[in-house]
Parts: sequence; structure tokens; C-alpha cells
Amino acid sequence: MATRETQTQSREPLLAESRRAAILEMLRSTGAVSVTEVQSRLGVSSMTARRDLAELASRGLAQRTHGGAVIPSISAHEDSFSLRLEAETDAKIALAEVAARRVRARDAVYIDSSTTSYFVARQLLDANIELTLLTNSLPVMQLVSTQGSPNVHLIGVGGALRPLTQSFVGPHAVSMIRSHYADHAFMSVKALTSTGMMLDADQLEAEVKRTIISHAKQSVLLVDRSKMQARGLHAIAPAAELEMVLAYGIRGEELRILKDAGAAVQTLG
Repeated sequence: MATRETQTQSREPLLAESRRAAILEMLRSTGAVSVTEVQSRLGVSSMTARRDLAELASRGLAQRTHGGAVIPSISAHEDSFSLRLEAETDAKIALAEVAARRVRARDAVYIDSSTTSYFVARQLLDANIELTLLTNSLPVMQLVSTQGSPNVHLIGVGGALRPLTQSFVGPHAVSMIRSHYADHAFMSVKALTSTGMMLDADQLEAEVKRTIISHAKQSVLLVDRSKMQARGLHAIAPAAELEMVLAYGIRGEELRILKDAGAAVQTLG
């Protein structure tokens, strides 16, 4: 007759495999998953969630990232919105505070799908001023719909949804952006080259950002030092074409190079 300990040991592999199958399903549907999401969805500890992600990575079914995992085929290009939201938060908060102070009552503001711009949206909602907010970011739309005020008029830019970045892209998104014009556009990018060229990992995202720049009176790029060391595949536009680059933690030679490329840079941090 099997002991209680033997029964527990025999059940554990089955429970573990069931959890890992559920995590794989989450990965396939969104492209990425965080430790926090695994904990919440499956009701397990962070240690168990990390162990399951590590096991899937060892089988080649996932690629570990800071705070979670992504599908291996996309890991070299970009991380999910939820994972990026947890990275460099001090820099993003500082950048968002300065950016939001540029907005006046009754302005129209474009917010792109970057997590840095998400923090700008939060600052604008907290300011409780009257404004029109245009965005292709689903998380920003959700934020405004749940925490917004009657003073904020939301215009959601539709199109094809990219599950990884939770953003709407493609011809419909570009067409809708072209039919509006804003006082300000706040955005971030995957990478910023030493020549001041803004890059993105996805061609459709790059096209959306390019269109936003062309339909805003003042476009502001929000970046921290990590963007100077990252890589992107698709060119958006030179940073010199923007009204301002708000740069957190960029100094010395990197700052000189940006300014030599013609970018108007304001440093923070």
C-alpha cells in the first residue's frame, strides 16, 4: 500500500506538468509572460513560478527574461509590454513627470505604445486637466477607461492588435493617426543609435511612430541610457527631427554624440 509521501511525490510531477502546460498556453497566446502573471493565474508562489519557467527554458520551449519569459523566436527582438513596464521604473517616472508638465489644458496629446509613455498617461490623468488623448496602446486605453476623468477625451487608434506589445498597428492605425493632429506626441523607442537614429524592433510599430511624429506640433522622445545600448532593426526617423529628447542618465560621450547629431537634448538623472 502506497504511503502518503509516495502518493504526494507521484502527484507532484503531474501537477507540475499541468502548470507548465498552462504557462505554455499563456506564452502562445500573448508571446510573453511574467512571474507575477504566473503567480496570479495559477495561484503559485514566485519560487514555483520561476522554477516552472526555468524548466520550460531548459527544454527550449521558452526564453527567460528579467521577470519572466518569452517565446524563443521573439526573445532576440523585444520583450512584452508587461515585462518592459517593470524595467527602469525610476527613469520612466522621472521622464514622465517632466514630459507631462509640457501639456496645457485643452491640448491634444498623442501617446505611443511604449511603457515610458504609459507613465506619461498616468501623470496626465493625475493632473486632472482637460485634454484629448490619442493612443494606439491598449493598456493606455484601459488605464483611461478605468482611472480617467470626464476631463479626458480618449480617442483610441484601432487596427491590427500586436499581442506582444498590446498595441494597434497596420494600415488602419496609420490612416486613423493621419486623420488627427496633436499639440504633443510622447514616445519612446527600442534603440537610439550613436548617429541619433531612432529604431524599433517591428516595422509596423516603426511606421506608426513615424506617422505620429508627422502629425504632432511637438514630438518628444523619452529615453534612458539603456536605449543607447539596445538594438533595433527598423529605422523610424532621426532624433534631430523631434522638438526634444528627454534623456535620463545619458551623459559624457553619449550625450555629446547625440547633440552632435543635431538632437535637442534635455538631461535628467
